This record gives sequence, structure tokens and C-alpha cells, in this order.
Amino acid sequence: MDTAAATAASGRAPYGPAAGTGPAPARLRTRTTALLGPRLVPYWTAAFLFAVFAAVSALRFRAMATSSWDLGIFEQVVRAYAHLRAPVADLKGPGTNILGDHFSPVLALLAPLYRVFPGALTLLFAQAFLFALSAVPVTRAATRLLGRGRGLAVGVAYGLSWGLQKAVDFDFHEIAFAVPLIAFALEAVLRGRWTAAVCWAAPLVLVKEDLGVTAAAVGVLVLIRARRAVPLAVGLVVFGLAATAVTLGVIVPGFNGSGSYEYWNKLSGEGGPAPRIPPDTAVRTLLWLLLPTSGLLALRSPLLLAALPTLGWRFVSHEPHYWGIDWHYNAVLMPVVFLALADALPRALVSVRPWVRTYAHHLPAAVLAAALALTTTLPLARLTEAATYRKPPSATAAEHLLERIPDGATVEADIRPISRLTGRTRVFWTGNTQGIDPDYIAVELRDGRTPEEALADARKRHPRAVYGVVGAAGDVVVIERTGRL
Repeated sequence: MDTAAATAASGRAPYGPAAGTGPAPARLRTRTTALLGPRLVPYWTAAFLFAVFAAVSALRFRAMATSSWDLGIFEQVVRAYAHLRAPVADLKGPGTNILGDHFSPVLALLAPLYRVFPGALTLLFAQAFLFALSAVPVTRAATRLLGRGRGLAVGVAYGLSWGLQKAVDFDFHEIAFAVPLIAFALEAVLRGRWTAAVCWAAPLVLVKEDLGVTAAAVGVLVLIRARRAVPLAVGLVVFGLAATAVTLGVIVPGFNGSGSYEYWNKLSGEGGPAPRIPPDTAVRTLLWLLLPTSGLLALRSPLLLAALPTLGWRFVSHEPHYWGIDWHYNAVLMPVVFLALADALPRALVSVRPWVRTYAHHLPAAVLAAALALTTTLPLARLTEAATYRKPPSATAAEHLLERIPDGATVEADIRPISRLTGRTRVFWTGNTQGIDPDYIAVELRDGRTPEEALADARKRHPRAVYGVVGAAGDVVVIERTGRL
């Protein structure tokens, strides 16, 4: 019996690839193609972005480089939800229900995750995931409209955009939920999936009180793209505007007990006419929004209508934090601008004007190059610096000192100590305890202040209590209440 016959008789496969398969290199190429195919490119892009966003956030937190009290406020809110309590943020004032400040019940979605993994890092990782998730619809829409190469360039440029990087660097904010909702809603608009667009946009009213107007703008976009009356879109317009009106006029004032929305003074000013954003600042902000992100080509897409509500309230405000490119205020505009670019490019590529076709042909690569160039001065650039991965000795010393504060204590604190205390103590903002004499006070020693000076300030704020210094380390001092007068 020859070898082939013997093999067949024994029931074993002959040497070499199994029957019905090609050579091993061909199988490897098939698997590689499947992993890197057009359908998975958006998800690999999102995975990469999650890794870098999470790394930046975690390393900043590890170094105690928190930049504002927002992370502490939101941890107090999510911690309360996780324990089935009202969303009280004592940092805004003892017993303050956050729904009377900003209407963001969407934060309750983080409660189960926080219950399992309590701590501020849970919020930071959740935000990194939400921002990275928004790259899926942006990259998916871009690759569908422009092809894999150009689409991937647009998707990566979006993920590296200065608006998202600035938001990642600003600890945590509720708008992290709005970014993917807007991105998925606008992708659905581009695909003509009107029901999906409405379903993605409607929850924006639960993210923040002003985003109902953005949801209404998405409804208007559906009507424009559909070129007919779509009942769901009409309903979204009415729902978004009504939700904003009810939230600002009834819900928020009802929770804060003042009968008004606190942030109206950001628009009207106090004690006289409010200053407005300087024209040169407005122009620079608009150029930052449109030039490096889309080469101004986004102006050719009606999707930019979704940016008008956010730009509108910012530009009529006198609050300087709303102006320019810092903080988290531009993150919700990034998916709008990049999807507007993806929408406008196909028409520009077949323009009757040769220079427009040439410009459009090179624009995806140029936008990606601009994002990479700007990244050298943005937060992600810190991942290339060795010092980023070394924990400062001052942070370690400050952590050890703060660990001496027992769980459940009441603490008056400022920015740096907050990030290590809100997960296990009741924390108030320095100078805003409203008559409560806290068990401990933990503050930074800025501008050469000494522990004795911090103790003197504490005694002035709380004249009915006796305080003494527990210790000072890493530019942080901890003071303990030892009695009452």
C-alpha cells in the first residue's frame, strides 16, 4: 500500500495543511486582513485612544496633578448614587444636591461601576472610554464615505484633536457622555437612519441642561437631510427645546431652592451690563475649531448646525473660562466638526474646480499631520517624557500624610487633597463649610506659606473650635480639630 493509501486507510490527514485550507502564510494573511479589515478599523482606533487617554489621566492622578475641584465634586455625586442616596456634592456647599447646579442624572450610570471599583480613577477611566468610544462612529463614517486610508486619517486626527486632549487633561466632566452621543447621532444622520439619530440625540437632555438645544439641532438636521417631515425628528426638536426650558425654569431651581438657575449670571452679568467676548478672541476660537480640524471645509456641511447651540451660549457669555481653547468646553464640538469634514469631502473630491479637488484630496493627510504636530504641545506629549512615569516624592509624602485622616471624617480641603479624600470622607471646600467645624483641614501650602500660617487661617475660619497641626508633607498640611471653645 502506498503512503497516500495508507494514510487514507488510517483516517489521518496527510502531511501539510489540513484538507480544505491553504498554505499557512495564506491563512496568516487572511487572519491579519480580518483583524485589520475595514469593519474593525474604527474599533482598533478606539482601543488605541482609550489606552493613551487612560494613561494620561492615571499618570496625572498618580502625581496628584489634579487641576480643579470638578473631579472631587463628581466623585461625591457618583458615590452617592452608588449607595442609593441623593446626589449631594458637599464641595458645592454642605448638603447641596447637584441637580440644582447642573442637571446631569446620566452620572447615575457610573454608580454600579463605582460600587465595584470605588475611587476617582473609575471616573477617569470611564471618561477615557467614552471619549475613545466616540471615535468609532467618526472613523466608521469617514471610512464609509472616503475609503479606509482617508477615513482612518480623519478618525485618528479626531482622536488626537486638541479639543479631546484638553478635556482629558481636565480631570472629569459630565460632557464625556455627550461626546459619543453626538457622534453616534450625527453618524446616523449621515447614513439616513433617522430613528437611530433621534434615539442617540434624545438622551442628551440627561447629560446637561443646555444640551437639549443640541438635541433639537440634530432633529433639524434630520429634517434637512430627509427633505421631508419626519415625525420623530419634529418630536425631537420639540422635546429638546421643551426639556431645556423645563430643566432651566423648573427642575434646577426646584432642587437648589433659590427659584432660579445660578448660571444665568454668566450671561447677564451682575450689577451692570455684562462684557462680551472680544471679537479677536471669537475669531481665534473659531479658527482653532475649523482650521486644524477640517481646513475650513467643514463649513460646506450642514452638520455644523449642531455646533451652533454650544458656540452660541459661549460667545454671549462674559465668563472668561468659556473663551478660547482650554478646559473641556470644546470637546462636544469635535465630533461635529470632524463628521462635517467627512460629509463635505466627497462632494469636494468631485468638484468642478480643480483646486478644490486637489485640496480635498490632500486634506485628510493634512488634518492628521496637523493633529500630530499639535500633539507635541498637548497632554498626550507627556507620554513621551520619562518624568511622567516617575511618581513625585512629594505626592507620595502627601498621600501618606492624608492617610492619617480616618474614614468617614469631615474634612475641609482644597484641590490637591480632594482627590485622595472624596472616596472615603465627607469633604467640604475651603471656606465653604457654612458653619460646620470639620474634624480635619487639609490644604496646600502655596507661595511659601507655612503650616503655622495655615493653622492661623483655620482658626479664623472656625473661631469656636480648637485646631492643631498633625503634620506637613509634600506641600500639604493636615490640621486636626482637638476641641471646642
